[in-house]
Amino acid sequence: MLPADAAPAPSMSITAAVSSAPAAVSGSVSDVPTAPTGGGASASVLSAVSGIEASALPSFIDANRAKLENLLKQHPAPADVSRLWKLIDPAKQKMLIQAAPHVVGNLEGVPYDVRGRANTIDLTQTISRVTSTLKSEHGRTERVALQRQLKTLDNVSKSLSKHDGVKRTLVSLDPSPDAKAAIVVGDLSTAHYVSVLVPGMYMSVGEQIEAWAKVAQEQYDLQTGFLRRVLGPRGNGGAPGVAVVAWIGYQTPVLTNIGGTALATQGADSLERTLEGIRALRGADQPYLSLFAHSYGSTAALMALERHSVSVDALALMGSPGSAAQSVAGLSVTGGNVFVGEAPLDPIVDSAFFGSDPGSPAYGAQRMGVDGATDPLTGASLSGSSGHNEYFTAGTECMRNLAMIGIDRGDLVLTGGGSGGSTVQTASAR
Repeated sequence: MLPADAAPAPSMSITAAVSSAPAAVSGSVSDVPTAPTGGGASASVLSAVSGIEASALPSFIDANRAKLENLLKQHPAPADVSRLWKLIDPAKQKMLIQAAPHVVGNLEGVPYDVRGRANTIDLTQTISRVTSTLKSEHGRTERVALQRQLKTLDNVSKSLSKHDGVKRTLVSLDPSPDAKAAIVVGDLSTAHYVSVLVPGMYMSVGEQIEAWAKVAQEQYDLQTGFLRRVLGPRGNGGAPGVAVVAWIGYQTPVLTNIGGTALATQGADSLERTLEGIRALRGADQPYLSLFAHSYGSTAALMALERHSVSVDALALMGSPGSAAQSVAGLSVTGGNVFVGEAPLDPIVDSAFFGSDPGSPAYGAQRMGVDGATDPLTGASLSGSSGHNEYFTAGTECMRNLAMIGIDRGDLVLTGGGSGGSTVQTASAR
């Protein structure tokens, strides 16, 4: 984790460093030369792999392990990583996955199925290593820390179990005691609709990853079901693909550090890289990309979108304390497609704690009902959310509306007004 006052490392273009990569190696190991700043070597090490014979690759990886690990700190451009990964032949890709699973599994630009395999290996190896250490460790404090880490990793493992045959992929994993992870429900590489769930305070991987993956599954099921219903006869051939990301990519705050934006800045940095990775890997086949952000996580999402380095197609904010942006015009969201949900008895809404109130009329966001309603499409009774922590509860009006936002049907979002009294947005869908 970066210190609170540390600036994030700048993204680096690998292609700018390729010229410094070593020539093809035949049967021997050549270390990647260290650039004056150290960053060029970190970037060029991946490009060097494509020119090395498979027999020499294990020794090369050992000689350059620090530079490989540094890739995750330098954050090379995902588009460059994607291009260079394709230059590495499958046999050497497989060796790289086995030898450096943590790097491969967390490097934006590497295909998601590859990252899933690498992170599964990293997870298994870390569980084995922690279990072994625990057997020989006698210090009470150390044992408690190891047991907590092992429980966290076990919970990540449990969260990967399929539900109704829908695959789940571990696309990022920090297996350290301060764990971070992202699990995708569906196929992120092909889905027409992609939604990323961004959590607020007290959402640690160790305590909440299973519940967060369950929310992602419920969104997946809702979006897929509504797509079939909305498409009607056209849906018989199969609804467009959906993927939902249960993302815990930053250290979420607790009561003692909720008052500042240092963790939100770190969350914004991590989320920005995640979104850039999705955009880069999908190339000409871009998905409809949505963010569903809650509480402090909404501040992190807003901060990421204020930078205008990457855009999303829709943004939904629940229980938001705001950010520096004073209106939807300050966010990189296509067509200002921003929705806000505010539950009764939620002490955070209308607070403008971090600079703005996304729910105010002047902000320009669309109202999203969360009080409870009757679904005009299905006739189902939708329960309401109350307080700060019920937005993602199954069977709520909020979850139904998020599903509509995720499949680009903002025109079918209910605007609120109580059970049976919600109305549908007047804006037309694209």
